[in-house]
Amino acid sequence: MQAIRVHDYGDPSMLRYESVERPDPAVDELLVRVRGAGLNPVDTAGRYGQIEYPLPWIPGWDLSGTVAAVGDAVTDFKIDDDVYSLARFPDAGNAYAEYATVPATDVAAKPATIDPPTAAGVPMVALTAWEALFEQGDLQDDDRVLIHAAAGGVGHIAVQLALQHGATVIGTAAGYNQPFLTDLGVDQAIDYETTQFDDAIDEPVDLVLDAIGGKTGERSLSLLRAGGTITPLLDAPPEEQLDAHGVDSQQVGVEADGDTLSEIATLIDDGAVTPTIAECYPLADATAAHEELESDHARGKLVLEPDSATDS
Repeated sequence: MQAIRVHDYGDPSMLRYESVERPDPAVDELLVRVRGAGLNPVDTAGRYGQIEYPLPWIPGWDLSGTVAAVGDAVTDFKIDDDVYSLARFPDAGNAYAEYATVPATDVAAKPATIDPPTAAGVPMVALTAWEALFEQGDLQDDDRVLIHAAAGGVGHIAVQLALQHGATVIGTAAGYNQPFLTDLGVDQAIDYETTQFDDAIDEPVDLVLDAIGGKTGERSLSLLRAGGTITPLLDAPPEEQLDAHGVDSQQVGVEADGDTLSEIATLIDDGAVTPTIAECYPLADATAAHEELESDHARGKLVLEPDSATDS
């Protein structure tokens, strides 16, 4: 099969398109014929060696595809099922390939209303948004939530999850993304290029989802009600600042979780959540896709498609 492998850490040119042996599933795994592999910032961190995996390494965790084989102990899936997954995360997922093995517990049935490339862009961002809002943020249906980078991969899913839960949503994004936030249905959209977000919010918020970190997270603390929570995806504000404002920080981490992906698939099929894909690249063009990912210009997710994804 064809796959992308990293033999040496470094820039996007380190991504090599080459032939490798197709893996066999263990007794509790599926072999998935990959029809889409989603890109995430953590993919570039692995490529640079900021997160080290044994080399050569096949990047990627987000995938969707069709079950090609099942291990002897797998009972919930069968050959030809359409599935999606955050494969093995945080261990190596090997999604940038024509085939990948995935533990059955990491897998869910693909949402029926979206195609495989779109589904491949969902798992990591949706599971991260879910963790930030519901597991760490304990979002209630009458809460006010501020979502930074609301037009990004995690952000645009978080907006929709919070709205369907009944929360009031404030989102920050660049000026060119303001119409996108309006389309998502945010209650207040803030253009951070022209407006200081902490001057634009008149009432305290219960929860801040911070996908930016640094000074953005620190400035957000003054907007939280006493006892409110910030859920940072990156660095958390200093403890002394949290104490001074009387607020809490709950760090967001994400793991592979087929059960939650099943719940998210239901929301997608019900029309409550619509994922946005920025662009699809052939698997062989992973270098170009990573260059675009690092430009931070994409709205929504970037996805790789193996050549075999469109084969009969």
